[in-house]
Amino acid sequence: MSMRIVNLEGESIAASFRKPAIEHEWTEYPLSTADQVVERLAGAQIAVINKVRITAEHLPHLPDLKLIAIAATGTDNIDLAACKEHGVVVSNVRGYAVHTVPEHAILLMMALRRSLLAYVQDVRDGLWAASGNFCLFGHPVGDLHGATLGIFGRGSLGQGVARLAEAFGMRVIYGEHRGASAVREGYTAFEEVVRTADVISLHCPLNDATRGMIGTAELQMMKPTAVLVNTSRGGLVDEQALADALRAGEIAGAGVDVLSKEPPRDGNPLLVPDIPNLIVTPHMAWASDAGMKGVTDQVIENIEAFVAGTPRNRVV
Repeated sequence: MSMRIVNLEGESIAASFRKPAIEHEWTEYPLSTADQVVERLAGAQIAVINKVRITAEHLPHLPDLKLIAIAATGTDNIDLAACKEHGVVVSNVRGYAVHTVPEHAILLMMALRRSLLAYVQDVRDGLWAASGNFCLFGHPVGDLHGATLGIFGRGSLGQGVARLAEAFGMRVIYGEHRGASAVREGYTAFEEVVRTADVISLHCPLNDATRGMIGTAELQMMKPTAVLVNTSRGGLVDEQALADALRAGEIAGAGVDVLSKEPPRDGNPLLVPDIPNLIVTPHMAWASDAGMKGVTDQVIENIEAFVAGTPRNRVV
């Protein structure tokens, strides 16, 4: 039986998918919106998606759909309960970003701790050329060595950041869940991590328990010399509270690769140009050449395994 496979978001990955080793018909759209899902997946047994939403309202209109192969790890854009109810398997990709995301997180930490952007701007503004000294000061420069890194999320990405951080001589602590009644062995209480870390790095999934986990109270609890890095999901952080904290000097800096709405067509509190020591990158921490090839390879492997009757990386 030939499988009709529809890739709804071909342009979301800058890498080509190899042809699945099954009898199939492949249709690809550059991008799709939620209101195009039903029309474009009509008659398809397999959907390849990245960030487009598939909801409980879509599935009754897609009786042929058997597999959603998501070209990402996070599944917060899919109604998993509805998929289970309708017998639709969801498979994600895993481990493809174990080098690229940790490297990006460390890059942000180093740039923020060393006030890199501020010094680059000073040079461009002519301050070094006008200096009476051979070097130019004016912004704090902190080492990673000897600093305490608090990591929330102990999956492959959090552990990957920890390995790199320890190589720089950082002390790594893993944060317990916010509001946890007990602290697991090998973890540190949520509030203690927030209060004591010099750098906080977020590597959590976005769900009801983690949404807004870093807000006004947590930012005020952090050291004024601390920096926050988020390469996970934008919704983990109250973005307006973070903008306010940076302007007020409540924390020293922040680096984010993710926003609560992407792309930020309607603006975002973190995209205002007057916020000091803030780095925003466009959700590309995962997008090294090797990382993207890992995504496309796993998607096809997931499809082939499903057709062979042995689904892999199954979420539901």
